[in-house]
Amino acid sequence: MNGPVPAPADVFAYVSGRIEQAAHTLWPGATIGLGPHVPSVTGYVQRVDVDDRPLFAKVSLLGSSLVSVLRGTCGDWAAVKAKQAAYSATPGGLLERETIQYGILHTARLRAPRIAGYAGGVLFTEPLIGPTLADLLAKEPQRTAELLTAVTGELTVLDRPDLTALVTAAAIPERSVHATFTRKFNGISGHAYLTLTGNQAPMLAEVVARLRKVRLVGASAAVIYGGLKPEHAVFPDGGDDRPAFLDPGMSLGHPEADLGKLFSRLVLGLIASPPPGAGTAAILGGIGQFVDAASRGLEWEVRAAWLRQLVVVWLMDTINILTTYLTAPAGLPLPEQARMVIDRADAVCTMLDRASAALEGRADGPAMWRLTLGHAGTAAGR
Repeated sequence: MNGPVPAPADVFAYVSGRIEQAAHTLWPGATIGLGPHVPSVTGYVQRVDVDDRPLFAKVSLLGSSLVSVLRGTCGDWAAVKAKQAAYSATPGGLLERETIQYGILHTARLRAPRIAGYAGGVLFTEPLIGPTLADLLAKEPQRTAELLTAVTGELTVLDRPDLTALVTAAAIPERSVHATFTRKFNGISGHAYLTLTGNQAPMLAEVVARLRKVRLVGASAAVIYGGLKPEHAVFPDGGDDRPAFLDPGMSLGHPEADLGKLFSRLVLGLIASPPPGAGTAAILGGIGQFVDAASRGLEWEVRAAWLRQLVVVWLMDTINILTTYLTAPAGLPLPEQARMVIDRADAVCTMLDRASAALEGRADGPAMWRLTLGHAGTAAGR
């Protein structure tokens, strides 16, 4: 890298300009109003008004996270701009596939934002108004198992052969938990990356070493949503009807992948901002009830392997996102929960260390699952 790392102000001004240019391309003659940037560590998202029509505009910089770009992983600012121009003009980019995947969701009659337009590597979507899964659980933790069933039950339609074929053709495998973990913590570069987490590096390095020894086994041909997070399931009717889904990252993978990411983010939310009273215990209990119901009827060996892999994916996702937060450069606006997770990083790391230690012992899948739920409760101060 010959020049300075990209500065947030320069990156945001450049991307905002690309958004405005794409909007004028799609809606010539329209009045374009650029709104605030929505804090994120992954893609750049900005509110936009097109003739007073509210939209969200999203840009992916080289298919990488904003944190990686701003740390200089993709080169200096001149190199990033040159690469981004080529990336946006090349078919098959991440957001082009995401646009196609929104079409797949609509084909499956799942609720999802309407696509307003796509041009120049910029995706415009209409907003979805309503509480998220995270919002509902904070207010009604006793409904955890019910709401998890509602969310995951909707996505079972993606197992249809015709939809599986469509997903395969427009898959986004790079968003999977396992692919992200492998990319982040691969060899020497992974060690150097962990050093950027500061005081947490030694414990996190031990957790990574344990997880790198694990091999996911079994069928990996199920359609996974890829972006199943508590904030990506929205209930436009207030929680009493079908959910809608944001930010798909669908691909083929292990069937426990979506649940692992979902539980990881739910627990991080509990650690960052525990609900009052017995809310944490109710949510963790609801997760346990949901998993018991989801695995009921499986043969013991199959269930044990499924639970073990569920824990592994959960831990991988947690360390993926925690290290992203901890290495975010100054000047990058972070979501509120990210800042709170950073403040509670010691508790998260302790949970990861204790839960991953069971991978080296003789604990079977059900025991590992119970232990991990217990460590999550301790980290959240239950």
